[in-house]
Amino acid sequence: MSDEPELILAELSDDELVEQMKDDLYDGMGPEIAEGTQILLNRGWDANRILKESLVDAMRIVGLDFADGILFVPEVLSAANAMKGGMNLLRPILAASDTQTSTGRVVIGTVKGDIHDIGKNLVGMMLEGAGFEVFDLGINTSIDEFLEAIDKHDPHILGMSALLTTTMPYMSVVIEDLDKRNMLKNLPVMVGGAPVNKEFADAIHANAYGPDAATTAELAKTIVGVNRP
Repeated sequence: MSDEPELILAELSDDELVEQMKDDLYDGMGPEIAEGTQILLNRGWDANRILKESLVDAMRIVGLDFADGILFVPEVLSAANAMKGGMNLLRPILAASDTQTSTGRVVIGTVKGDIHDIGKNLVGMMLEGAGFEVFDLGINTSIDEFLEAIDKHDPHILGMSALLTTTMPYMSVVIEDLDKRNMLKNLPVMVGGAPVNKEFADAIHANAYGPDAATTAELAKTIVGVNRP
């Protein structure tokens, strides 16, 4: 048994608690994140401040370490799931607020004919970790489903994923349809997936190509103008 005294979150100062929450999220400790979030709420912290100063900043570090090969997919998924422990408490408060609470809105989906979603799901988690409101349309997403979601959610970015070379061309079909509807001027399109590369993204006139989940989240922040050096 360890001789170290048990850490009691409620006894930490605000600054100490925030730093501890960052460590706990990095380690995928969901119950501790939920407890820490509730403590800060009880102390009068604004929900948006908790989101940005503890959860989002912690997921930023997770994303950087994932990009550098320090963390791998299981660890990132664990951290993202831990973040949900806090988001479950914050989301109702944020939704009821009239203030701007998110980095932006993103609609994502795996394109029609493709049923792979692990990569897309990871991208969605990293985007949420970066403070975005994510509307995930799932797999096998048609043009009509993308259009319906765009009309409903008015996203700042549309993201499309494909894992099969045979479904990659559908990304171009969607972009061409959006172009015909004169929607691309106000809707940047990001694409990604194992067989996708920058050359393909450029060829189909996508605005950005995300080679991995962490990079995609950083690119998304750049697109909406909130990224910082």
